[in-house]
Amino acid sequence: MIATDSLSKQYGGKTVLSDITLELPRGKLVAFIGGNGAGKSTLLSLIARTLPRSAGKVIIDDIELADWNNRELAKKLSILRQTNDIDIRLTVRELVAFGRFPYTRGRLDAGDERQIDNALACLGLKALQERYLDELSGGQRQMAFIAMIVAQDTEYIMLDEPLNNLDMRHSVHIMNVLRQLVETAGKTVFVVIHDINFVAAHADHIIALKDGQIVAQGDVRDIIRTDVLRRIYGMDIRVIDIDGRPVCLYYS
Repeated sequence: MIATDSLSKQYGGKTVLSDITLELPRGKLVAFIGGNGAGKSTLLSLIARTLPRSAGKVIIDDIELADWNNRELAKKLSILRQTNDIDIRLTVRELVAFGRFPYTRGRLDAGDERQIDNALACLGLKALQERYLDELSGGQRQMAFIAMIVAQDTEYIMLDEPLNNLDMRHSVHIMNVLRQLVETAGKTVFVVIHDINFVAAHADHIIALKDGQIVAQGDVRDIIRTDVLRRIYGMDIRVIDIDGRPVCLYYS
């Protein structure tokens, strides 16, 4: 289990995340929602130790985050940031193979190759594995980076806005892959996401932030409600049921 206690972050005297105390459910798809600047990405980065905290604690499986060995943490938790720039020219398979680095330090064995093959198949990239990343579309590149995270085979997976700049087909495919990782592989997936209809369709648990604080958290039916969404986003969002799922109307 991952928990935080009074977690805070300041930049240059400005508080961007304040007094976050959470117990994040295990074996679920957990969505972090809220407007721009709410603190979603900052919270994910603090939990993943890719950003230093200003105060508070993060506990991962009963061990304080600061006490985790880097290599062991990389076997337990993986994170994909919003932007991923690589200075060297890589094929899709070479990129995905980086996910095995915490285990192999670059010396792949047959088991690692199977993990890479499984990750490529999971994201539908087998036919593209020898293509270079700069030859792919934006959606294909994003799926390649997610395949790298899948190959890392961690219990906790953190994705910061994985649907940014993707078309509907790629977005749906990625969300279906994330659900599959939870349901069939037993992973715990944390995702920062702006499209609340994807959240309503795929998430198990929602954490909503506003101005660096948690304003709501709970199951989908607890959060995807007009009154709660008004508190989070400051606008009226109509919620209707289609085939037993809540759908948000916010375009008018």
